[in-house]
Amino acid sequence: MPQTDILKLIFHHDQRLDDLAPSEEKTEENPLAAFTKPDPTYSTLYFSGSDLENDKFGVNVLSNYNDFLMALDNGLEGLSLTTKNGKHDLLKSAILDLDMNEAIVITNDEVESNIIHSFTRKMLRDVLEKGWIILYKREAKDGFDIHLFSKENTYIRFFYNLQGMLPDAFRFFSINGKRLSSEKKFYFETWTLANPPHGFEEVFPESVL
Repeated sequence: MPQTDILKLIFHHDQRLDDLAPSEEKTEENPLAAFTKPDPTYSTLYFSGSDLENDKFGVNVLSNYNDFLMALDNGLEGLSLTTKNGKHDLLKSAILDLDMNEAIVITNDEVESNIIHSFTRKMLRDVLEKGWIILYKREAKDGFDIHLFSKENTYIRFFYNLQGMLPDAFRFFSINGKRLSSEKKFYFETWTLANPPHGFEEVFPESVL
């Protein structure tokens, strides 16, 4: 059992799309509109891995990396994965097709090539409003992590699949992103694994949401 392998799932829900990029819609003349019109939000999930025995960091360093990707694939079942070079059936091949900090578009809608090649904050807002999921290959110290953006809260898509890998695959921590206030806390497993900060919850096979 790789007790020195750590998987961190950092979630941050109910973030305002207007903070990502302002809406192009004109402000309503009615002053009550700000209170009655829904404020669109989005969620992010950040998957990060650590191999404490070898002091390496990135989801790709996990001993069970391939099984981890299969767990994510199961959560994305029924959706199409598109990179700059075309469609993929599996997340592993889609990620291999990416350079660092490039994105996968996850949707069954038709995806225009200009969207794949030039993600701006404005474009990200636009595709999130369509209900698409965007997955970034983010650079880590020894490889990469996975950063996922979506309009829906996709946490439940992945939680039980990852929990099902316990206890053999890794130690699994679910972390409230609002509690992640520093780089030191991000790497909490290197200095306070026995007593994680508040909001950093270890998941066990018997844990329930």
